[in-house]
Amino acid sequence: MGVLKAKLDLFEQGYLILNPETEHAPFDLVIYKDGIFKSVQVKYRSLNKRGALEIPFRNSYCNTKGVVSKSVDKNVIDIYCIYCPDTDKCYYFNPLDFNKSLTLRVDTPRNNQSAKINIADDYRKVP
Repeated sequence: MGVLKAKLDLFEQGYLILNPETEHAPFDLVIYKDGIFKSVQVKYRSLNKRGALEIPFRNSYCNTKGVVSKSVDKNVIDIYCIYCPDTDKCYYFNPLDFNKSLTLRVDTPRNNQSAKINIADDYRKVP
């Protein structure tokens, strides 16, 4: 669902969308606009109890040895796209701009903190 919603949102932003021919690519899509290609990793994330999207830069998968978790290679992904079913919106950012994780606030913090907060709606367009 997340990839489908991302494709629609990216199309509405004027991007040509290219699909890799394998499930093992380090990205889900490639987008093209104005002579520039960008790889896109799409993640589906629901809001937590505090009204935020928590995005760790880790991938998990299962193999014969159990669950494997490893850090994302942020050098092969130009854009992260987070689809949130609670808002029915996509949020975009360059993963190199952040360390090991990112939290996007959808709801206003209860303490009304505004410093060092990443407001989700500020990430609606591809950087």
